[in-house]
Amino acid sequence: MSSELGRLIAELLVVRASGFLGDHQRRYPRWELANAELKSLLELGVGGVILLGGSCAEVGLRTQQLRQWVGHPLLLCADVEEGVGQRFEGATWLVPPLALGQLHRSDPKRAMALAERYGRCTGLDARALGLNWVLGPVCDVNNNPANPVINVRAWGETPKTASDLAAAFTRGVQATGVLACAKHFPGHGDTSVDSHLDLPVISHNRGRLDAVELPPFQAVIAEGVAAVMTAHLMLSALDPERPATLSRPVLTGLLRQELGFDGLIVTDALVMEAIAGRYGAGEAAVLALEAGADLVLMPADARGALAAIEAAVAAGRLSESQLRRSAERRREALAQATTASSNGPEAMHGPGRAMEPDGVLALELVQATLQVQGGPWIPSAGGVNLVRCDNALSAPFLPLTAPALVIPEAAGLATCLIEARSPSPWSGDPQAPLALDRLPDGPVLVQLFVRGNPFRGSAGAGEPWAEVIRQLQAAQRLAGVVVYGSPYLWQSLQPALNPGVSAAYSPGQMPLAQQEVLDAIITTKQPSPTGFTD
Repeated sequence: MSSELGRLIAELLVVRASGFLGDHQRRYPRWELANAELKSLLELGVGGVILLGGSCAEVGLRTQQLRQWVGHPLLLCADVEEGVGQRFEGATWLVPPLALGQLHRSDPKRAMALAERYGRCTGLDARALGLNWVLGPVCDVNNNPANPVINVRAWGETPKTASDLAAAFTRGVQATGVLACAKHFPGHGDTSVDSHLDLPVISHNRGRLDAVELPPFQAVIAEGVAAVMTAHLMLSALDPERPATLSRPVLTGLLRQELGFDGLIVTDALVMEAIAGRYGAGEAAVLALEAGADLVLMPADARGALAAIEAAVAAGRLSESQLRRSAERRREALAQATTASSNGPEAMHGPGRAMEPDGVLALELVQATLQVQGGPWIPSAGGVNLVRCDNALSAPFLPLTAPALVIPEAAGLATCLIEARSPSPWSGDPQAPLALDRLPDGPVLVQLFVRGNPFRGSAGAGEPWAEVIRQLQAAQRLAGVVVYGSPYLWQSLQPALNPGVSAAYSPGQMPLAQQEVLDAIITTKQPSPTGFTD
């Protein structure tokens, strides 16, 4: 194969790297390339990098570095569905999209305006870091509360809500000159299997897809979304043999021809088990391009994928003209992005310059989606701050200074962390799940950080928190309940709560949300003799 063809093929790969500068800082070395290999692949012509991890200042330096390593424009992207601060410390961290989906029920006009501001904030923060592509909006309709992987990442639970808000977000992002990417086509909302772990199978017929799954994608395509990402799932009504990512009837027949989308089609990460567990890295890349994808995201073996694609061209499975058209789409997309130059992050006026997050929007979103019931709790000396999270060692929302820890500690409560898999506080009695004798005496404040997340395999619905609440109430030890994240858990706990119990729900899990929640349900003010407080 000619070097020209090799560079053409390389242009269609997007590989993963750490946002940190040093190899020793990589958090996920299994997936994040070492610098020497990353630089070598970029010099071969690889056309894109997806970044994860690092502070804003460091990611700004990283994007400058990547551009300096190559002589061609790069697509530089990140999964920042909840604001850039979700992934990169120091940027704006916003409530999950489903929070606005719930607001849309009562105030659709305000929800849409906030969704567009959400997109604009995300785009501006991305530009400040030197990114030119945001892997959002999630266009999946989360009509299955048990969905372990989409869940609060979706913009809505109905086609109308998801369509309105995803389109508004897309307008906001792309108005800043940053590319948006609708995902996961043709719809990952009604699944109970995480495609990071296995291959979901959806049995819906075409009529159901037209009514529920497809409208949000049609809405963002009409809005001019730059890219669409595929879903790793089986839709037997469209293709009984191959998952959507590798299916020509889905990508070419449905997305290109029927829906008329002529932008970039990018695969979801090919290292995910739904694909990697069934196909080799090279064959998966070839099948995706055969199906009609333009870009191959995170192949399990980048060099193996390059070799397999070259072999497929030589064998006549792939045509050079098809690959050239994909490369043209990539270049057309880059031309839309205002950060495609080699001058580095637009909003950084020097290496390491700090950026200012949009705290006004972040706070407005938290306050607009906060739910509080019952009167405020007045703590006395002693008690327990019972905090549940998936993994205490990997919880960016729970630094040592997190309000969920320091506010109760200041009120005299001892913190007890429960991880999702931790057996230590459980009694084994389904009617009285907590082993209260293992906890300090006094009132118990229950704080639950629960939401769907990739790689978890569940949305946390199987844990006995309603029984815990009843148990603590019966023992007259329940001080209050807070749910951060899952609206479904919050709704399921309502029947168990006695009237007047201090309780609150926030879709956000970040420290800003914790501060607002705890300020709302905990007070140190004692009532005056007249019945009024100061």
